[in-house]
Amino acid sequence: MSRAEPRFMGGQAVLEGVMMRGASTWAVAVRDPDGSIKLDVRDVPGWAERYRNVPVVRGVMGLVESFGLGYRALTWSANQQVPPEDQVSEKVLGWAVALAAVAFSALFILLPALAGRSLGHRFHGSFPIVEGVARLAIFVVYLLAIARIRDIRRVFQYHGAEHKAIAAYENGVELTPEAAQQFSTAHVRCGTNFLLTVMVVAIVVYSVIPRPNLLVVIGSRFVLIPVIAGLSYEVIRLSARNMNNAFVRAAMRPGLLLQKLTTRQPDLDQLEVAITSLRAVMSAEQIADVDARAGLMVPAVAPAV
Repeated sequence: MSRAEPRFMGGQAVLEGVMMRGASTWAVAVRDPDGSIKLDVRDVPGWAERYRNVPVVRGVMGLVESFGLGYRALTWSANQQVPPEDQVSEKVLGWAVALAAVAFSALFILLPALAGRSLGHRFHGSFPIVEGVARLAIFVVYLLAIARIRDIRRVFQYHGAEHKAIAAYENGVELTPEAAQQFSTAHVRCGTNFLLTVMVVAIVVYSVIPRPNLLVVIGSRFVLIPVIAGLSYEVIRLSARNMNNAFVRAAMRPGLLLQKLTTRQPDLDQLEVAITSLRAVMSAEQIADVDARAGLMVPAVAPAV
């Protein structure tokens, strides 16, 4: 394998565990209530791979595929924490996700649009900026609020463990909890960084969209979600490949700082879970440790929150 063919690796924190995703395999490892680690390894559907050479579209397809995998991983992880008779189906969890999507739309689309319409008229052309600032403010308050929930704090710790394990892999060090602990909980491809990028890209895109009335404003926000997501993916992808550039590092710094709200320092047990998931993907894809020691960078889809 050459350096021109980097290994893909991303991930997502789940309940008491971590999901890791490679080029063709994904695995989720969790710590169950009795303290043992349970592991599930599956194949990546791969249909998003068809669009890998189509800018913007590849980001949308990759994100849709990643969301599907994350949903399945979350369901599996939740069911490992309860007795068989209390386990939930993907259908039940799907209803919960649907309700969350409605709440998301109200918080991050409707309220910012109303704020932009109410305050933006005071300064000519400021509607998208006011809307964007309002969306970011709501996002920060939301993160601060949910971080007070014990189970969410645990997820944030596993989020940090996911980042540290991937950083250890990318930097070619031995994949042990002690070695991974030395790395930062921040990562340029993090879903938090991606969401901040989405908010900035949205300001630019919305600034050129006509706003004859509130209905058009709200409708355009929903219609343009794939476009903004695809453009944001390209920004993150380009940034991940050019982190040695001082301008890129400066541009990515706000997103890295924002990750302080969505990650916490993990303990060694949590890092062990993350590394178990990572090693399962490496094994399934026959990635030897020597590949990691080669210091390969991994410009994959951003690890999810």
